[in-house]
Amino acid sequence: MTVTSVPHDKKVELRSAARSTLSVLRAHPFFCDLEPEALDQLCRYAKHSTLKRGATIFSKGDPGNSLFAVISGTVKISISSADGRSAILNLIGAGEPFGEIAVLDGQVRTADAIANTSCEILAIDRRDFLPFVASHPALSMKIIELLCTRLRWTSDQVEQVILQNLPGRLAGALIRLTEKYKLAPAGRTIAITQQEISEMVGMTRESINKQLRVWAARNWVRLEHGAIVVLDTAPLLALAEAGSAGEGD
Repeated sequence: MTVTSVPHDKKVELRSAARSTLSVLRAHPFFCDLEPEALDQLCRYAKHSTLKRGATIFSKGDPGNSLFAVISGTVKISISSADGRSAILNLIGAGEPFGEIAVLDGQVRTADAIANTSCEILAIDRRDFLPFVASHPALSMKIIELLCTRLRWTSDQVEQVILQNLPGRLAGALIRLTEKYKLAPAGRTIAITQQEISEMVGMTRESINKQLRVWAARNWVRLEHGAIVVLDTAPLLALAEAGSAGEGD
């Protein structure tokens, strides 16, 4: 029998990846209350991947074989129509799980998941995750809380698209993104392009750009390459709550 040894550099790389995975799981609100032995077990299940921007993680209709969590970067959850139009349902940042719906109900994926930036993710196979949850009932409440949060996010998004005009929709989206990522008052930089936010609020990029430039002139926002910096949340919050101001407001 021939025994193939693992190169030293590869061993170091594997140990480093294992420590990184354990660190991520330990800090994750889903898993932070688990006993060390349970965390070690979960760490053995988790598979680490590095993806380039634009890489497809899964597509709508795929089987829900894995639960994912973002280590770094951003993952876009979106749907597309036959004529090429897209709608962004959510942007998943570092520390957030995704893909939980199909994993829990055993049905197919309801949307596409694409690396919105270069990112690192963890994947846990459904065959490992479901028995693990069954043996750690406290995780069930964490998952219910996550599903409720996602449902509220989607409900807010649908409400704004259906009932609000462009200023209200755009202001609401910016406010929700600052709250989602708990951005500090001095650093409300949202890493999102104007095309992406147009797909989130259901308006053209040209309309988004026009409205943002009006707000930039008023020092409510600052436009940067691939990002929007929120400088003053008060008028945006007022627009989001009113939802009935004119297009130029």
